Amino acid sequence: MGWVPAGGYEVALEGGKVVCRNAAGRLLKTVPPKIADDPAVVGLRQLTEWLERHERESLAAVERWMVRSLPVPLAVVTRVWPDPAWRAALSDLVVTGEDGRVAGFLRDADPERGLGLVDLDGDTIRIAPERVRIPHPVLLADLEELREFAVELGVEQRAQQLFREVFHRPAALSAEATEVEEYAGGSFKELRFLHGRATQLGYRVRGGNAVCSVLENGRGVEARVWIGDYDGYEETETGPLTWTDPAGRVLRLGQVGPVAWSEGIRMAAALYAGRDIEDEERAA
Repeated sequence: MGWVPAGGYEVALEGGKVVCRNAAGRLLKTVPPKIADDPAVVGLRQLTEWLERHERESLAAVERWMVRSLPVPLAVVTRVWPDPAWRAALSDLVVTGEDGRVAGFLRDADPERGLGLVDLDGDTIRIAPERVRIPHPVLLADLEELREFAVELGVEQRAQQLFREVFHRPAALSAEATEVEEYAGGSFKELRFLHGRATQLGYRVRGGNAVCSVLENGRGVEARVWIGDYDGYEETETGPLTWTDPAGRVLRLGQVGPVAWSEGIRMAAALYAGRDIEDEERAA
């Protein structure tokens, strides 16, 4: 965008920041304090904040499509593609065709020509399915091969898909059990630290539990890890991981689908990773 007058100076947006130049056209290191409240400067800063929020929301929406296995109408993808924030979130994601098999890496979306992809042979192709699926990586049978191919192509995914941590249910676990305790017992000096970690990682906290919601095969499932619901300054520790149906009934491990399992373990492991290691070392 162009330069806008502001109290004897000119301001503009550059690289997501408000920049300023003087009347001689020399670019200044910072915006002078005396024009900090100028309507042009305030407006540009508000625009910057909106653009940053829009990028986060676009990326979150795309990751939600993937985690919840939601089919997305082709018309939606082609409509949002011209927006730089949406395009950055969608670019290079692995998508599937009508038959559910991997079609390639998304590189373009056009209302007339459909999706432009790089297929698994490295060729550029076009497909126009009515709905697009962005599969969760745990559902990709050839995940390691796709990761290697992505590195060869120089693929950089804003949305975590190919290089997202995935976890598969061990065959040795009892299908009748209802809890996973591998990440229980992670100590935190204060509950607010664990609560803050859950929020920072993007998980909701409800009823003393960190919650991850997944829609799998049309069925809603919640992964839950107990973190505590008492005074924020009291000590706490992570509890076992469980999964519940929409009615709040605890599921047996054999009833948990691969996406819900992977996302639940991912949440539990991420919360546990923030535990107080010093306390553990002293106890040892």
